[in-house]
Amino acid sequence: MMTNAFRGASIGTKPESGVEKDSMRFQLACAAALALAVAGSAAPEAASAHHSFAMFDMTKEVTVSGTVRQFQWTNPHAYIQLMAKDSQGRDVEYSLEMGAPMYLYARGWRPRTLRAGQQIRVKLNPLRNGRPGGVVREVTDMDGKSIGTNR
Repeated sequence: MMTNAFRGASIGTKPESGVEKDSMRFQLACAAALALAVAGSAAPEAASAHHSFAMFDMTKEVTVSGTVRQFQWTNPHAYIQLMAKDSQGRDVEYSLEMGAPMYLYARGWRPRTLRAGQQIRVKLNPLRNGRPGGVVREVTDMDGKSIGTNR
């Protein structure tokens, strides 16, 4: 069987009926609509809306100073593990959630922006359950100089 490359038809085959062409057009239109719907849901505002902040008390903002134990540059969220002193002088480890690395990168953060042993001050919305942790709002060095931004 030979193919006519200029017309896109095969020699010796019967042409498609109008019903078959309409069915294929309908399937193609459905696939295109689905692709557009999926692409639309991947918009930045939809991507940031996937996460609930219900676990954080967004009405409170506290500042915690301490020493970086670890900076985790991971998806879907980066984290700062911060060692701070409680009111009795005991070491307490805070787990501080940040945005996704791709968003942090656009705001000046890099995987090595924070290093173990570095002294920082973090403004955060605390966890509702009272445990040591929260969502990061701002990070500064001990002199008050901003380190990246999380907003």
